[in-house]
Amino acid sequence: MRVLGVDPGLGRTGVALVEGHPGSLRLVHAECIETGAEDADGPRLLELSRLLAQSAGSLHPDVAAVERLFFSTNRQTAMRVSQARGVILCTLAAAGIPIAEYTPNEIKESVAGYGGATKRQVLRMCGAMLGVEEIPGPDDTADACAAAICHHHRAGLQPHAATAPAARVTPALELAIAAARERAGGAAPASRPAPHPKAATTPGGRR
Repeated sequence: MRVLGVDPGLGRTGVALVEGHPGSLRLVHAECIETGAEDADGPRLLELSRLLAQSAGSLHPDVAAVERLFFSTNRQTAMRVSQARGVILCTLAAAGIPIAEYTPNEIKESVAGYGGATKRQVLRMCGAMLGVEEIPGPDDTADACAAAICHHHRAGLQPHAATAPAARVTPALELAIAAARERAGGAAPASRPAPHPKAATTPGGRR
């Protein structure tokens, strides 16, 4: 499977094509699409669409994995990223490429085994999973790689989501994360931290 990972942004959009299957992934292409900060938003969005369509057309992905905008403390930045995401989704749809969307926490969990992993931990795990010492370009390309890896790991879970909502991690994913963590030197904890022993409880004993 050839997955095009996309990390949306108006100024910089990360794009990465990852092919293979969990435990045997290969980075085919990584780039950062940039638009000029001196231009108005309209021409920048048009340029983003043109460059993404050109890149996707040459890479021939089977599916695209796009990061969702979860939240932002800066309202103006959030609006611009949302506009960029809309253009990206329309461009991919116009090219006939199926789209999957994932939150930042879902991507971190799929790559590092922990939704609270830092950017540095995600970067190291991406490199380990893709078998490369360094991912070219800025953080945006690494984030695009992480989105693509996330879809590789989660695609097999989607048909079973309705019947098994708790099955979030497959054995193949666990093995891939464990092997990558070993190569990366223990980039992230294996699971979420245990609840604090003093967590409040209700009189009935339920938390």
